[in-house]
Amino acid sequence: MKNVYLSIIIPAYNEAKRLPLTLIDIDKKVREMDLESYEILVVDDGSKDETVEVTKRFLPIISNLKILESEKNHGKGAVVRKGMLEAHGAIRIFMDADNSTTIDQFLTMRPYFEEGAQVVIGSRDVKGAKLDPPQPFYKRILGNMGNLFIQALVLPGIWDTQCGFKAFTAKAAEEIFSQTKVDRWAFDVEALVLAKKMGYEIKEIPVHWVNDLRSRVKLSAYMQVLLETVSIWWRIKRK
Repeated sequence: MKNVYLSIIIPAYNEAKRLPLTLIDIDKKVREMDLESYEILVVDDGSKDETVEVTKRFLPIISNLKILESEKNHGKGAVVRKGMLEAHGAIRIFMDADNSTTIDQFLTMRPYFEEGAQVVIGSRDVKGAKLDPPQPFYKRILGNMGNLFIQALVLPGIWDTQCGFKAFTAKAAEEIFSQTKVDRWAFDVEALVLAKKMGYEIKEIPVHWVNDLRSRVKLSAYMQVLLETVSIWWRIKRK
């Protein structure tokens, strides 16, 4: 597919239950958004459930839906990279399979791209953001502490590196994701560090984020983000 305006990339691992409603909602909303053209890419990460089979059932129903399959699990960073580099859109956005930030919020991002921005990211921690319902107290504490650590080490001024709603122009996506190495949780941090190193200004905008109480993100993921961030910092030091 050529001359695509927006590529919507959905990394998915064992999302057979949550993905159908997300795909239906995306299809409904993009039809209402008056986009020139779009594609929806579900990038499977070696799911052990019926994620692939469920997605394939929607291929005859949802326009411009594609699925990229992986036999093995590589991590969210790896499949987002795959989606970004195989997409055709002039703008490429990735979002979570649980639909925590809905695709119509791209309309808030669009004016920045029209003004020449190359990287625009959603944030749950800037003025105007809404969490519905708020995360559990311990997750907010861990998230805030982790963010301060990430800011101090590699990304000063970026208040939410982990929100799964980030958009890049085709040029920025190809330059950044062709150089990323982190396959798992801190891939967002690495992508934003590379964006800054390449001279891209990062626009951070508030989003309405719905907290899915069924989230499978474990406490160990927070520690992995911090450890991978230290690794990113060390690679920067070594140039």
